[in-house]
Amino acid sequence: MAIGAGGTKGAKGALAGMRVVDLTRVLAGPLCTQILADQGAEVIKVEPPSGDETRKLGPPFDAAGQAAYFAALNRGKRAISLDLSMPDAQEVLHRMLADADVLVENFLPGTMERWGLGFDDVLATRYPRLVYCSISGFGADGPLGGLPGYDAVLQAMCGVMSVNGDASSGATRIGVPVIDHLTGYVALSAILMALCARHRTGEGQRVEATLYDTALSLLLPHASNWFASGSSPSLLGSAHPNIAPYDKFRARDGELFIGVLNDPQFRKLSQHIGLPGLPHDGRFASNGGRLAHRAELKVAIEEAIADRECGALCEDLMKLGVPAGALNSVPQALTHAHSEHRELVVRRGAYQGVRSPMVMCGTPGEPGHAPPHFAQDAEEVLRGLGFDGGQRQRLYEAGAVMRPAGEYVISESIEKVG
Repeated sequence: MAIGAGGTKGAKGALAGMRVVDLTRVLAGPLCTQILADQGAEVIKVEPPSGDETRKLGPPFDAAGQAAYFAALNRGKRAISLDLSMPDAQEVLHRMLADADVLVENFLPGTMERWGLGFDDVLATRYPRLVYCSISGFGADGPLGGLPGYDAVLQAMCGVMSVNGDASSGATRIGVPVIDHLTGYVALSAILMALCARHRTGEGQRVEATLYDTALSLLLPHASNWFASGSSPSLLGSAHPNIAPYDKFRARDGELFIGVLNDPQFRKLSQHIGLPGLPHDGRFASNGGRLAHRAELKVAIEEAIADRECGALCEDLMKLGVPAGALNSVPQALTHAHSEHRELVVRRGAYQGVRSPMVMCGTPGEPGHAPPHFAQDAEEVLRGLGFDGGQRQRLYEAGAVMRPAGEYVISESIEKVG
């Protein structure tokens, strides 16, 4: 029995035909399942009665009245709301899982087991082909097992903040939720690997992604530097601990980032900014020397480019093979000509979002419809699962399933009122 009547109509992409039950909220899980939806999977977003917390994380709100935060992460999904502590709601979930390929959840560890929905003791036996992905802060066991995790807290705990910032600012949170974001991609990768394994073995499995593991994996090259040197990494602002010049520099009309990885690039940079003798200065002749004298080098470069226009300088350096980019604002980045060329902004009526970054040339996906309103697809999903009008009415009245926004007449041909 299909998860919902009609599924994702006309879906295309590498994952067309895949069915995903999405029990996640906030960021890492919804990001993972949005990418699955963008690549053609049918994704049913199952929210608790209170809804995904990000629905309320505004302002700002989009043109449809939903928090912009929620809109960023839930494109292309259908929505239903279940109180999974209730047996009737669990029966709805079981009908969804009957032909689902993937279940993704990010409850506190132990929640699914408490409801009698644990993978090892229930779901693996009942749905042997199911790939079950659990996303959590720290995992289920160990000194921190079962505790809640949030991106900024993990940035602090796992050393990420300790290498971000400078002497004046102190340790600083990275301005994007990088740990949540990457955890979503870790979960995505684990799911796809499990599906590859299932293709060979015919069996599903449980996979796990934690913010803690992800955060520690981000310590590149800082962890390796510490392993090798025994010296704790320090705050460097925008500079790199292993490479120089690899930093932010001020020009006449703004700031730019210049990344020099090798000596030939340094020679090209020096020549172009009018300092051809710089590579022959003993302090700057090698990367090691440039690292030891990074402060003097930065002063020399900034003095040389003080009258240069940022955009033209970056363009010239890039043409020479020296990576350089102006420090753009978010609007400048999203409206850049190359962003338009790459079709990175998704537009669906009033909805705007950023497309998933992978491009599949043989099986291209297509970003789906605008994010759903709370429980908006309850009727369609329940009908597709075989619940008749009376059964649907009883599920609503019992509070096992939340009613969609607006009022509905429950019948075999559903008619929305108002």
